[in-house]
Amino acid sequence: MPNSSSQKSLTVIIAVYNGVRNLEFIFAALARQSMNNFEVIIADDGSGPEIRKLIERAQPRLPFPVKHLWQADQGFRKNVMLNRSIEAAQTDYLAFIDGDCLPHRHFLKDHWDHREPNGLLCGRRVNLSKQMTDALSLMSITSGQFEKFSIGLLWDGMLARSSNLEDGLRLGNDIIRKLIPFNRARILGCNFSVEKKLLERINGFNEDYLAPGIGEDTDIAYRLNLIGAKFISLRYLAVLYHLFHPPTQVGGKNKELFDLTVALGDPVCRNGLRKIG
Repeated sequence: MPNSSSQKSLTVIIAVYNGVRNLEFIFAALARQSMNNFEVIIADDGSGPEIRKLIERAQPRLPFPVKHLWQADQGFRKNVMLNRSIEAAQTDYLAFIDGDCLPHRHFLKDHWDHREPNGLLCGRRVNLSKQMTDALSLMSITSGQFEKFSIGLLWDGMLARSSNLEDGLRLGNDIIRKLIPFNRARILGCNFSVEKKLLERINGFNEDYLAPGIGEDTDIAYRLNLIGAKFISLRYLAVLYHLFHPPTQVGGKNKELFDLTVALGDPVCRNGLRKIG
């Protein structure tokens, strides 16, 4: 994979829909990454003009290039934008996060250092409560304070407001990490990375999914498994903090679409990067 001053090594694809404050926080978290040879693509599923204005303001100060891809708001069409982002990526390796997730300082380094040929790297996430999310500030992001196990966060977890706090633990020793139980690789759409060519082999994301859930992760994982991709757990690495939002409803049709995919057993979707008749 290319790794020179003129060629970026990795593309970060961020799926967004509005959420200006969240994206501003994400830019601050990406600006302090220990790996700095990457590009960012904003996969924007119909946000208002505030997102564009933020990118225009932030870009001159950011140490990485940002490409903003946008489509009109016609309901949930996240997978369309993810496919457009795959096509637009200037690198061979892609890391995916959502526009409500903050990456740890070593997030991209962990994805990059642990990549393998034919591999699908699967990270986890800490779920922050509304109280912890509201308390965040740009200062807490740029200083790295948001990554620390504060008394406030631990207490919030004890109150069962924030959850999965154990997934905020980063263990650099692979031997110790692999000895910990419950470390099976399981994809989350907000924290995974993969070679671009693997997604091209399965024709990318299925654009028939028109509601959140299943289509951005479970469907992809199933079809990658059919072509023999190696699933690799990045639990206790590539730490990610998920900002609070009200629960989203998984579309009822999504399960029907996925059941059909399983019944067909075909890794290549018809309505993806290419439109196959």
